[in-house]
Amino acid sequence: MKKTFAMLAVATAMMINVAPQSAWAQALTDGVVTKVDASAKKITIKHGPMKKFDMDDGMTMVYGVKDPALLAKAKAGDKIKFDADNVNGQFIVTTIEKAK
Repeated sequence: MKKTFAMLAVATAMMINVAPQSAWAQALTDGVVTKVDASAKKITIKHGPMKKFDMDDGMTMVYGVKDPALLAKAKAGDKIKFDADNVNGQFIVTTIEKAK
């Protein structure tokens, strides 16, 4: 009985550690960079739907960036996965990853 309880506790702890990462990975949106404007700290991305912002259709948008160093990760034509936040009515890219 103690062994079963210990295994259940370990399995539960593992699920707790995995769940946030899985949820975060699902939040990334597929897109294609159409323009990078480093001097203005902006990036233009053509992307699919973004459920977190109730955007049911894909579109092309200009985003600010949380960290200007993110702009070095992408150039026009790159396929990416990204996340953004709405900060005071401005959409700000917080994460950029090259898509595989």
